Amino acid sequence: MSLDINALVRAVKQAAVEAVKADGPMSVCFGTVTATGPLEITVDQKKKLGEAQLILTNAVRDFNVEMSTIEGLGKSEGPHYTENESGGAGDAAFASHNHKYQGRKKWRVHLALKTGEKVILLRCDGGQKFIVLDRWEAPE
Repeated sequence: MSLDINALVRAVKQAAVEAVKADGPMSVCFGTVTATGPLEITVDQKKKLGEAQLILTNAVRDFNVEMSTIEGLGKSEGPHYTENESGGAGDAAFASHNHKYQGRKKWRVHLALKTGEKVILLRCDGGQKFIVLDRWEAPE
């Protein structure tokens, strides 16, 4: 019996494809946020995912970001405190004024999930972990 190398390569490729399909390394699914403290996402009636199973992207969580500002003057419209804290509406703090700003500033981006939001999940590691990619529907 002769060895057909092309047949062997095809058989190995086919075995690899079948192994990947059988293990199910990744697939897309959808869920609904059912709780936020701790975070819980329901995928179907029987499957609820807890924080330990979820990997959050920046699209679905709060995070800090540093941004550089352009050196210059920025115009401020209005007060930095309430009328009661100042001398009233006629106080100078209520007039337009300029502030010098420059350098890097830290900002908080508020994108945390809320109860009722529908999310897109990427199932990985044979279904043990789920990456929460983004929202696809938010409640009104």
